[in-house]
Amino acid sequence: MGMLHILKNPKSSVSEAYRTLRTNIQFSQGDKEIKTIVITSTGAGEGKSTTCSNLAAALAQSGHKVLIIDCDLRRPLQHKLFNLSNEKGLTNFLIASCTIGDAIKQTEIEGLHVITAGVIPPNPSELLNCKRFQEYLEKLKEIYDYIILDTPPAGIVTDAQILAGKTDGTVLVVDSRHTDKKAAAAAKDLLDKVGAHILGVVLNKAIDDSKGYSKYYKKYHRNEYYTQGL
Repeated sequence: MGMLHILKNPKSSVSEAYRTLRTNIQFSQGDKEIKTIVITSTGAGEGKSTTCSNLAAALAQSGHKVLIIDCDLRRPLQHKLFNLSNEKGLTNFLIASCTIGDAIKQTEIEGLHVITAGVIPPNPSELLNCKRFQEYLEKLKEIYDYIILDTPPAGIVTDAQILAGKTDGTVLVVDSRHTDKKAAAAAKDLLDKVGAHILGVVLNKAIDDSKGYSKYYKKYHRNEYYTQGL
C-alpha cells in the first residue's frame, strides 16, 4: 500500500513522527475548530502526498472519521498510495458525471475514506474554485471529523491558494535537502495573501537515522518554530 509508513512500520520512528504531527495539529485548534486541512508544498517531490496519507491514517487510527480528497488534479497520487481505482473521482463528480457516493472510496483503514482525483481535466484551477465543490465540502464537514486536501505545490500553481483561503488550516511540506529557503518563504507569502491559516511547516527528510528523525519531528510544537526560520 504505497508509502503508508503508519501501516507498514507502526512502531518505527517515522510512524511516531506522523502521530506527533497529528497530535500537534489537534492541539493547534484553540478557539477555532479545524476540520478541513490543506496539505501543500513549495515544489514537486517534497513528500506532500505521503504526508497527507499518513497524517490521515494517523487521525483515523485515533478514532476519527477522516476523508482525503485528492485535489492535485495535475499529478494525483492518492489512488496509487491506497491502491484504489481512479476511474471515478473528484473531477467526475464536479462535472456531474457521478455522484458523491460513487466518488468516495473505503480504504483498508477503518474510518478512512478517499476521493481520488478522477480524470485529469484541462482546467483544474477552475474546477477547484467552482461553487459545487465548496457546497459539497461544507456538507462533507457534517459527516467527517477531518477532511485532508492533497493539493498541488503552492509555489508552482494557484490551486493550493484557492483552497487554502477556503479551509480551516494549511500545512506546508518542505524538503530539507532540496527546497530553497527563498522559494519556501515565497510559497508561505502566497498562502498568507489568501488568508490561509498556516498550522505549521513539516520539514521532510531532515535526518537520515531513525532516532534523529523522530527527535527532529518532535520539535513540531508550533507554527512559529518553522516559519520564522524561512
